[in-house]
Amino acid sequence: MKAHFSLLLISFTFISLQLRLQASPVLAPPFTSANKDAQNLINFKNALANPDNLPTWLPNQNPCTFAGVECQETNTVSSLNLSSFPLSTDFRTVAAFLLTLDKLESVSLKSTNISGSISFPSGSKCSSVLSNLDLSQNGLSGPISDIANLGSCESLKYLNLSNNSLDFSLKDKSSGLKHSFESLDLSFNKISGANVVPFILSGGCNELQSLSLRGNKASGVVDISDCKNLQFLDISSNNFSVSIPSFGDCLALEHLDISSNKFYGDLAHGIAACTKLSFLNVSSNQFSGPIPVLPTGNLQFLYLDGNNFQGRIPLHIMEACPGLVQLDLSSNNLTGFVPSSFADCTSLEFFDISSNNFTGDLPIDTLLKMSSLKNLDFSYNHFNGGLPDSFSKLTSLESLDLSSNSLSGPIPTGLCQDPSNNLKELFLQNNLFTGYIPSSLSNCSQLTSLHLSFNYLTGTIPSSLGSLYKLRDLKLWFNQLRGEIPREIMNIRTLETLILDFNELTGVLPSSISNCTKLNWISLSNNQLIGEIPASIGKLSSLAILKLSNNSFYGRIPPELGECGSLIWLDLNTNFLNGTIPPELFKQSGKVAVNFITGKRYVYLKNMKSERCHGEGNLLEFAGIRPENLDKISTRDPCDFTRVYGGHTQPTFNDNGSMIFLDLSYNTLSGSIPKEIGTMAYLYILNLGHNNISGGIPEELGNLDDLNILNLSNNKLKGMIPQSLTRLSLLTEIDMSNNDLTGMIPEMGQFETFQAASFANNSGLCGIPLPKCGSGSDTSANSQHQKFHRRQASLAGSVVMGLSLFSLFCIFALIIVAIEAKKRKKRKIQSLTSISATIHTQVDTHLSVSTLAGTPGYVPPEYYQSFRCSTKGDVYSYGVVLLELLTGKRPTDSADFGDNNLVGWVKQQAKLKITDVFDPILMKEDPSLKIELLRHLELACACLDDRPRRRPTMIQVMAMFKEIQAGSGLDSKSSITNEDGGFEMID
Repeated sequence: MKAHFSLLLISFTFISLQLRLQASPVLAPPFTSANKDAQNLINFKNALANPDNLPTWLPNQNPCTFAGVECQETNTVSSLNLSSFPLSTDFRTVAAFLLTLDKLESVSLKSTNISGSISFPSGSKCSSVLSNLDLSQNGLSGPISDIANLGSCESLKYLNLSNNSLDFSLKDKSSGLKHSFESLDLSFNKISGANVVPFILSGGCNELQSLSLRGNKASGVVDISDCKNLQFLDISSNNFSVSIPSFGDCLALEHLDISSNKFYGDLAHGIAACTKLSFLNVSSNQFSGPIPVLPTGNLQFLYLDGNNFQGRIPLHIMEACPGLVQLDLSSNNLTGFVPSSFADCTSLEFFDISSNNFTGDLPIDTLLKMSSLKNLDFSYNHFNGGLPDSFSKLTSLESLDLSSNSLSGPIPTGLCQDPSNNLKELFLQNNLFTGYIPSSLSNCSQLTSLHLSFNYLTGTIPSSLGSLYKLRDLKLWFNQLRGEIPREIMNIRTLETLILDFNELTGVLPSSISNCTKLNWISLSNNQLIGEIPASIGKLSSLAILKLSNNSFYGRIPPELGECGSLIWLDLNTNFLNGTIPPELFKQSGKVAVNFITGKRYVYLKNMKSERCHGEGNLLEFAGIRPENLDKISTRDPCDFTRVYGGHTQPTFNDNGSMIFLDLSYNTLSGSIPKEIGTMAYLYILNLGHNNISGGIPEELGNLDDLNILNLSNNKLKGMIPQSLTRLSLLTEIDMSNNDLTGMIPEMGQFETFQAASFANNSGLCGIPLPKCGSGSDTSANSQHQKFHRRQASLAGSVVMGLSLFSLFCIFALIIVAIEAKKRKKRKIQSLTSISATIHTQVDTHLSVSTLAGTPGYVPPEYYQSFRCSTKGDVYSYGVVLLELLTGKRPTDSADFGDNNLVGWVKQQAKLKITDVFDPILMKEDPSLKIELLRHLELACACLDDRPRRRPTMIQVMAMFKEIQAGSGLDSKSSITNEDGGFEMID
């Protein structure tokens, strides 16, 4: 009985305890998996610099309710998507709190401002089920060998590290990645050097399906023959300069992009086995000869542009039809006709054969059967004949580019007669079209760009174009158009560029132009326009370029133009403008930001001064026009041009720019020069010549540090030339002639290089280069002094002018420099000054261009504080150029740039040549030049050091280079030292 009672008591006690445990949450286990995940996430939030960026992550809440968090049915975190959250933390914090979540399978931290190297804190271990990790568009750094630190993520198969700052260090080269992924994206990092691909594949590639190295500087061997399952390979935009490798069986390969490298060799043999290819891009390499036989069975996208393929389009290309969707054969040396068998390409949407040597009539009948065409580019060829109305049958066509051919006859009136047409871009510039602009073009209701420039069109601009409510670009310059600018055009609120130069337009500029609030480029020069400049233009906040020169505008310069907060180019020369220069014109200084004008094609023609030639130069929109046709401009313009600069506009102001070009010459302006001009920190060219301006020259002009050209001639200026102007170290041209200036010409800075004509007809001026103050004629010593400085003027002027205008106009300057370099090489060394100038010009050019390669747009100064010379590019170019000048040789392309022998070779060769060639000149004329050359050599060798951390940073390079320049008596200002600039060129 007692035993039964005891058993009953024990049972009752156990049941009671169970009920109490169930009723009391306080006695529950302290952690469930969900609670542990929540605590990890809260700890991560608290570790951020700004925890408020994750406002929904709150303590004592279910983590599955947190923004960016997904859970399994058991309330454990399985996926994190925090893309574009401004986390601003380092990778170790991510590794400690996020990657350690037990059931975490997928993480996306794209564009979350994560920095630091890829490493785990001690004791932390990655989730064993993590398979997908996206860390793209962040600030991760360190060698790619750090990827091995993800080894504890044993299930990781998909890794995206694109758009970071990872590199390929020396220690990487002795090991391998030792990790096998299914997908690895390392595109757009700072990976340079040879054998990158073997390093990445060292862990085996049997599982690898996708590999991207796009946008790095990798070189060396490419061998993926063992990667049997590889479907996607992108190694474009690198420094590979080897024969195209065999890709092995490549039976799985569907997407292959090797564009923008220097591959050469037998393309057909390399990819013959890749029968599943649907995407093939080999553009911008060094392939030559006839277009080879390609595996076309599954091709949909084929890009062969930018090589040296020759001959006719082979018929086997058409074997890819009807599946072919995009075909680009542009920028080769192809000839002949477009095969009629292209009619089978009924799925082709993008067809580009521009920049070749095709001839004959347009293959209209063939094109009309390609019913899916959306983009057709036949520009820069030699097609002739007319343009038929039947093009209107291609109702899917969105872009038609036939520019720079020899097409003639009228523009067809029925081009858009089918109301279902989708034409958005019509480029017919630089042909031989005649007749009127058809008013029926208004039927192209979707049109965004209309470019009919550089033809022989007559008549008026149709007012019906004002109904094109989507039009952004209207370019009709260099025709024979007459009549007024239709007021209806001022109703196009989407209009961004209005370019009508070199016509015979009359009438006024309508004040309603302010309705086009998005205008950024207005160019109406060389017409017969009259009336006042509308003050309403001041309402155009995006206006960057305003060219109204060579017309008959009269009245005052509207002060309201100062409200144009983006104005960087103002050319009003050769009109009948009167009144004073309004100080309000310069109120936008220090505020300009014009990145929206990036990428527009232009040329700048610097005028050779003559009686009939007015203004400093002409900025011309030049998209789709052959450079060799520049000569035609002389038939409409009395100016011969001495220099041609061109490229694409690339403003680099960072919200603090100013005007860079101001030409108000050849008007009847009066009053004084506003001192406010001195606030325009980036002004390159200032021409106020041939007016009635009086008073003194403001001291504030000495603040224009970037000023290259200053023309104040033919006015009524009085007083002395301010001493402050001697601070303008980039000043290469000055004209103060024909004024009433008095006193002594300053003798410092660039003033010592100018010739007498710059100061002529100022009865009160004296001093070098005019007669000595207090004497009537030059002394012998003064004459020699002038002779020396004139020689220096020619030399130093060309160096500084070429450099500073380089950041404005660029590509043709490079051609000029190259031509001059060849001439100097043929002549050998004719004088000490030419040796020094050559080095300065070449070095400035390479520091300006090479370090910006691949870095379009604004480059923050911090970039140069951390960026170091690299052995295969950038400032390495400076070393090579210098060595070529000093030694007559350059290292061969096959040299191992990581080898210490290079620096030794450099020193040895340079020492021999300096001793053998330069010493006789140096010892006789200027022994200090030897020191200058050796200092350049020292800097070049530092940039070539095989130990990356021993190479100087860009900031150090610029400092050392400027110190050498200062010691040589030449001082130039490289555009790369500026945090901002005017125009840079990108191609």
